[in-house]
Amino acid sequence: MTAPTRLGKPTSPRPKPFVRRPGPRLPVDATPRQEPSGPGSGAGIGSGAGIGSGPGIARISLGRVFHAESANYVFLLGVTLFMVVFGLIMVLSSSSVDAHSTSGSFFGQFLRQGMFAMVGVPLMLVASRVPSRFWKKWAWVLLAGACALQLLVVFTPLGHGAFGNKNWLQIGSLPALQPSEAIKVAMVVWMGMFFAKKWDRVREWRYALFPAVLVMGAAIGLVLLGNDLGTVIIMAGILLGCLFFAGVPLRQLTVVLLAGALGAFLFTVTSSNRMGRILALFSPDTAGATDPWQMQNGMFALASGGVFGVGLGNSHSKWNWLPSADTDFIFAIIGEELGLIGAVLVLALFVLLAVAFLRILHSTADPAARVTTAGVMVWLIGQGLVNIGVVLGVLPTLGVPLPLISSGGTALISSLVAIGIVLSFARETGRDAPQPVSAVAARRASRRLS
Repeated sequence: MTAPTRLGKPTSPRPKPFVRRPGPRLPVDATPRQEPSGPGSGAGIGSGAGIGSGPGIARISLGRVFHAESANYVFLLGVTLFMVVFGLIMVLSSSSVDAHSTSGSFFGQFLRQGMFAMVGVPLMLVASRVPSRFWKKWAWVLLAGACALQLLVVFTPLGHGAFGNKNWLQIGSLPALQPSEAIKVAMVVWMGMFFAKKWDRVREWRYALFPAVLVMGAAIGLVLLGNDLGTVIIMAGILLGCLFFAGVPLRQLTVVLLAGALGAFLFTVTSSNRMGRILALFSPDTAGATDPWQMQNGMFALASGGVFGVGLGNSHSKWNWLPSADTDFIFAIIGEELGLIGAVLVLALFVLLAVAFLRILHSTADPAARVTTAGVMVWLIGQGLVNIGVVLGVLPTLGVPLPLISSGGTALISSLVAIGIVLSFARETGRDAPQPVSAVAARRASRRLS
């Protein structure tokens, strides 16, 4: 109480009566926050406060920080991570003998592949957070940079190769790189950007088909100069897949397909090494056939696995019987150690990967996202089918790894970055989609209106 004056009246003014003001209305899809009771509850995490809940202290909504991604995003990310982990397990099993004979450690190749996975997975997550406008803006730069690296492989002493192919770039003591894998990533990004600009005139070959084939043909030609026919076939498949999903008429695609088939035939018959591989496929006993040792031992490995396999790590073929057991022929080791069940599991994983890509492709209206997603899908699924076909003896040996599973650092990182780009499109599609209104929130809104 205040001290009275001589007239008996208080010296301080009378306080204004307290009036409760109505708080802001909650949105329809929001739920009221339950504040925990008890001392110190104002700074608790459950209250959503960053430091405290007193006046003048900013609040941080954890729901916005950890925003739930779309189902397509989680689906593709989950399948990808599972395939990477499964691949690391199989690389450890298939490469242990060869790693011990070369470096004295059973874990040498596994640790190397694990290092590449520890680089590739964060790069995938970073790429998934990059807005799509970044890829559209820098598509030309990515393509030019990848082609410049391939030029170093073909025309400088930095390029190295094996088995008649020159496709590796060795700079000092750094791990060897394969620029053709970077060209694949740049291809799908560039094709998405290009057809997004030409979307209204995609059926006119002068404005869509001809420029796309011209630019992509130049990039593929650089890889062809290194005699890497297997990678060229995969890149040609990426080009055709992007053209198809972009809406190019089938008659135009037929012309491109026939021209590509003629070029592949001429490129094959002019090389004794490539002709030997084809002869080894159809008639291994022919004099001109390349030594069919690898293909025959791949078939022996699959046959010895049976239904349930000989057990993880118990392969006999990896004891220097099957060349490239951890790279091109890792599917044979999977079939031997895990049997028919393991082989079917790998096929199922690629089916799930294709389903995830198709879900993202059909959920977006952005032409760049559609074409890029289609290109990555054709790349990974097509390369996986080619690798499995080689092991099964359906296709000649082409030297392409099994995506996300085979040993190979550049191939793994490029595949993960490409999937990260698709994840960035999935994030934007899920963010722009309307969120469903829960039944509880709808009832609360109807009560307010009434």
